[in-house]
Amino acid sequence: MHLLDRVEEIVAAVCLSVMTVLAFANVVARYVFSASFSFSEEITTYLFVLLSLLGTAIAARRRAHLGLTILTDLVSPKVRRILHIIGYLFAVAFTGAIFYYGILMVISQRQLGQVTANMQWPEWIFGSFVPVGALLATIRFAQVLVEEIRGNGEKEGTS
Repeated sequence: MHLLDRVEEIVAAVCLSVMTVLAFANVVARYVFSASFSFSEEITTYLFVLLSLLGTAIAARRRAHLGLTILTDLVSPKVRRILHIIGYLFAVAFTGAIFYYGILMVISQRQLGQVTANMQWPEWIFGSFVPVGALLATIRFAQVLVEEIRGNGEKEGTS
């Protein structure tokens, strides 16, 4: 899965870079030319959705998600492991649901011929960021779940 690691990180870096350049260029255009790019907010919003889901996948892989450890700190390692397994099961189910309903959303957008507000591009292109990102997050949570079940889970916060 090292290829997937690199792809996730490269796409996340590209998303963040494009968002930064677009937002900066839009601010400059607004103050210098008193006009803004009509498409920048739209693209930035879509890229933010993809970046958020990619960030979820990357954090899952690294076991770096924020968590409240007040309960797990008080229990034995065996119970802690069971609680982690339950948590990862919920994470797989949740991101799996986002993936499933994201696919339904994209199918609906395509069938209805929806287009974006400013660019007038097919909405399903950007809508597909949801199931793609959710699929990556589901894969990562499933990987961590399997590691935890096998008993070779890494310490939280490490890669």
